[in-house]
Amino acid sequence: MLADDILRLKRERNAVILAHNYQPGEVQKVADLRGDSLELSRAAAREEAEVLVFCGVDFMAETAAILSPDKRVVMAAAGAGCPMAHMITAQQLREFKAQNPGAAVVCYVNSSAEVKAESDICCTSANGVEVVASLSEETVLFVPDRNLGRYVARFTDKRIITWDGYCYVHDRYTPEDVRRACALHPEAEVLVHPECRPEVIDLADGVYSTSGMARRAKESPAREFIIGTEVGMNYRLKEDNPGKEFYPLSERAVCVDMKKTSLATVRAALETTEPRVVVPQRIADRARVAIERMLAI
Repeated sequence: MLADDILRLKRERNAVILAHNYQPGEVQKVADLRGDSLELSRAAAREEAEVLVFCGVDFMAETAAILSPDKRVVMAAAGAGCPMAHMITAQQLREFKAQNPGAAVVCYVNSSAEVKAESDICCTSANGVEVVASLSEETVLFVPDRNLGRYVARFTDKRIITWDGYCYVHDRYTPEDVRRACALHPEAEVLVHPECRPEVIDLADGVYSTSGMARRAKESPAREFIIGTEVGMNYRLKEDNPGKEFYPLSERAVCVDMKKTSLATVRAALETTEPRVVVPQRIADRARVAIERMLAI
């Protein structure tokens, strides 16, 4: 019944539903587009729909609103935020820059529009190495994720100074989690997200963004995988690869905010086209520059 209502309301509102890879399976099932945050925002900008219902967290919807200023962007779950994105404010970033004059600022897309507006360029978990390599500056301030910044630092001679932010889901993985999962599934390929701690990354077979994991799972000859990211990713991997097995690195890897979305909240968002996400133009214009610089690489 809920799914039927959603299909009807999508037609009536000329809407598309965008679902992040970490969303509950029932939400991914009714989505028009699935992917990581930037993938969805870029795809949304090409859509002719009038309403974009974003099933994810606040910074993702903001990015969609920045890249699609002519569309109505609606959060599917009010109050769904990203704790890591909230670990740095625009004022804190301005102070960080003042303490490190001449440094370039690379901002992970998992951040607020205000922080993006104070940055030189954005990056994703997939292209951080390429973004840093594109800069002429030898010192880079990397915000807000310390673990992603440390991972990128492995591939450059530039001096990278990280902000002390982190994703609580990925940061809680331990080497013992990896060893335990490998003992249970010795033939499995271990794929982890670059938001994980360095000591966890060192034990993995591969380090990938969620989109990268989706590609690797399809291309790899392995039949079993241990997945070191939010457990919602396993739904997509199983759907896309029915002949393969996927095991969570830890059952504790749950983002509470990502799970605030349900079929009921999606239906409510379509009915009311609220809560709408609007980024003030003075912030959106500056944030868009940092995003477009990344996209140009």
